[in-house]
Amino acid sequence: MGKTTSPPGLQIRVITRGGDWLGPGKAAILEGIRDTGSIAAAGRRMGMSYKRAWGLVEVLNQMFAEPLVTSVRGGAEGGGAAVTPTGLRVLELYRAMERKGNAALAEELAEVAGLWGER
Repeated sequence: MGKTTSPPGLQIRVITRGGDWLGPGKAAILEGIRDTGSIAAAGRRMGMSYKRAWGLVEVLNQMFAEPLVTSVRGGAEGGGAAVTPTGLRVLELYRAMERKGNAALAEELAEVAGLWGER
């Protein structure tokens, strides 16, 4: 297995009072739906089944006061999905937290990376 060349970084997981969380996978599914207009296509892009992708969407929609994703069943017009304005804002805030965390800890992340051994 090849090594990644990306710099070290943080993966943020925001945990709700109820114990659910918003993390890299749920952010990625939101981005995929935003970019493709489809839950199935977003799931394929992430290498997951449609059922798994739908499960993430259901959890996301239950976590927040307003749905983050809306969907329309297939048919003659075809189905589709969209990230709502609330979903876009949640995604924007999540990515901002990632950027700020990585920027704030850049020195420590670089030092840790310097201490990693070769595999």
